[in-house]
Amino acid sequence: MQIQEFHCPSLSELSETARQVLAYGKEHNVWLFEGEMGAGKTTFIKALCGVLGVSQTVQSPTFALVNEYATQAGETVYHFDFYRIKSEIEALDLGVEEYFDSGAYCFVEWPSLIPNLWPPDALLVSIIPNPDDSRTIRVQS
Repeated sequence: MQIQEFHCPSLSELSETARQVLAYGKEHNVWLFEGEMGAGKTTFIKALCGVLGVSQTVQSPTFALVNEYATQAGETVYHFDFYRIKSEIEALDLGVEEYFDSGAYCFVEWPSLIPNLWPPDALLVSIIPNPDDSRTIRVQS
């Protein structure tokens, strides 16, 4: 297992941090985002989508469970939020395995609620708030 940490000092640096993390994790299509409520998971996913060329509004799919975005290059990005899921069966009914197998980027918030469905090559991204309001982005592959 490899661990790499990135430091994001402020929101104004978020796009650059997203660019660095994307370059590091480019071999992985399924990204699992962990962090406490309010840590910035959705905000970081918005920055990643921006770097990837998504021009649509990126927002947490809390009630829909999954949002689909298109990049300017015509690629698809899927954004999941399993915060309100009650069981892994709901994720299976949604077709999460097909999404994960699609080869498209799949950004997953609250993956701890579907631990048995994680692909073995998924990238684990932990967002850690620091006392000075900066963030540490810890990436494990």
